[in-house]
Amino acid sequence: MNLKLVVAILVIAAVPVCPQAQKPSAVTKADAQKVLKIISGNKAKTQIYCDITKLVEQITEGDEKETDGLYQKIDELAKKLGPEYAALMDGFQDIDPESKVGQEIESVLVGLQRLCTR
Repeated sequence: MNLKLVVAILVIAAVPVCPQAQKPSAVTKADAQKVLKIISGNKAKTQIYCDITKLVEQITEGDEKETDGLYQKIDELAKKLGPEYAALMDGFQDIDPESKVGQEIESVLVGLQRLCTR
């Protein structure tokens, strides 16, 4: 899966979760590693994350009429991943993906994507 799709997944998944998250001043690679550990250590959360990525792929490839329903499903699933995930997604929106921190976080999040290809 390419990096642009990973970023799209993060942005799309974060939008509905943002109101649920506390506004962090900044997120770090350590925050991303914590989320990776939480999700990868729990089969149910891993499946939820993979389900979110499938829905995001449907949004990027699909019909605009279905988009609202897919966003709603993503929102419902994202809530099940916990407050750490919500905070990471919320904070990641404020980080330039080309910055050092942005690239570090993306490199960790690619690990989440790999969970879905097993």
